Amino acid sequence: MKARIRITLKNGVLDPQGKAIQHALGGLGFPGVEDVRQGKYIEVALAETDEGKAKAAIEKMCKDLLANTVIENYSYELVA
Repeated sequence: MKARIRITLKNGVLDPQGKAIQHALGGLGFPGVEDVRQGKYIEVALAETDEGKAKAAIEKMCKDLLANTVIENYSYELVA
């Protein structure tokens, strides 16, 4: 089983990397870009076959290591 995890900054959290990307896009000839927010995408392959146990493991991984839940949100999907 594989988990596809998306981690993004919460609304209201400053995103200097997103602003740098936005500025670079403007310099490359894309002036209409009004805002950019960057995040992380992580794939985790699990040996677990039980969906409930896999979800519990991914939740713990996200809360304990992968996401800073003070400033970041996370979501995930499990695929066979």
